[in-house]
Amino acid sequence: MAHAAPASRRMITPRRRPDVFGARTHLTVKVGLPIVLGLTYGYWAAAIRRDAGPITGWNLLFGFVTALVFALLFAAVCAVAPLLRRELHAVCWFVFAGGATGFLYSQSGASVLSSSGLGLAVGASVLAMVFYRYYTHEDAAGRRIG
Repeated sequence: MAHAAPASRRMITPRRRPDVFGARTHLTVKVGLPIVLGLTYGYWAAAIRRDAGPITGWNLLFGFVTALVFALLFAAVCAVAPLLRRELHAVCWFVFAGGATGFLYSQSGASVLSSSGLGLAVGASVLAMVFYRYYTHEDAAGRRIG
């Protein structure tokens, strides 16, 4: 009589990816990335609005307020989006990327229609990319596959 061999434990237990970085590194990136990206975005928005003119106090204030709002929104999206289902997770990044791009383009003096169009185009690209990534790496409940 031939019997099937028992399945090895190696195939039954899920694989875990090793965590290369420590908790301190993760905390540094979690706090530092929104700050660095916010300052970069605020500087970029202030530079576009200044349009090679003199640097004024209002221009600096605009840059810092823009940096603060961008950093807070980015941190909020990073904190809230992973808690959502993959479709809403992708839509959250679509809204953030499209809004950030449209606002930045509007500072150049472009019309509302062209700013909205560019924001929608960039947001749709981000939506497609992020949805594909989450659709192929997560199950319907939002748990990572593999």
